Amino acid sequence: MTGSLDAFTAHFSVCPLVAIIRGVTPDTVEAVGDALVEAGIRIIEVPLNSPDPLASIERLARRLGDAALIGAGTVLNVDKVAQVADAGGRIIVSPSVNVRVIAATVAAGLVSAPGYFTPSEAFAALDAGAHLLKLFPAEAASPAVVKAHRAVLPRDVPVVIVGGITPPAMAPYFAAGANGFGLGGALYRPGQTPAEVATQARAFVSALSVR
Repeated sequence: MTGSLDAFTAHFSVCPLVAIIRGVTPDTVEAVGDALVEAGIRIIEVPLNSPDPLASIERLARRLGDAALIGAGTVLNVDKVAQVADAGGRIIVSPSVNVRVIAATVAAGLVSAPGYFTPSEAFAALDAGAHLLKLFPAEAASPAVVKAHRAVLPRDVPVVIVGGITPPAMAPYFAAGANGFGLGGALYRPGQTPAEVATQARAFVSALSVR
């Protein structure tokens, strides 16, 4: 299997979108995963505050293999990193800069994507070994803020914008220097059909033309 960071780089370069499928259940996750991949999204995050998230990660990883990079979101402690790795997850996404979680993620050979909001947090995450940065919540960070952050952050570190993102919101962030987006409620909500998820995913993928 391709290394986790190499897989992330390959998938992100083609489609810089991360599907955040909070609330998904193991019995529906494979159909949702198929819909996302068919629409063009190749990085999928199952938040750990979803029902039985490790089972969902395991099913997605087994079904999609190298066709997608599967991982966990809302990872708050080191123990969860090992559990996600055992389930086949390869990217660890957190809402905060927890240097122990970042270090454990890197040591396990997984992709570290911590959430940050200030430059100080960003540099602390990078010093701990983070591979990319998740600016969260975007509702409180305008494109002007992103532009200011990009002026000081290393150019080779991807900055992914998360929080309330819709297809029309993407262009201003791209213009400010964002590299990609994490997509939550505007992409997936529990109870939606795979067809509905696919339609919403295609709208986001189409909006990438603004890059």
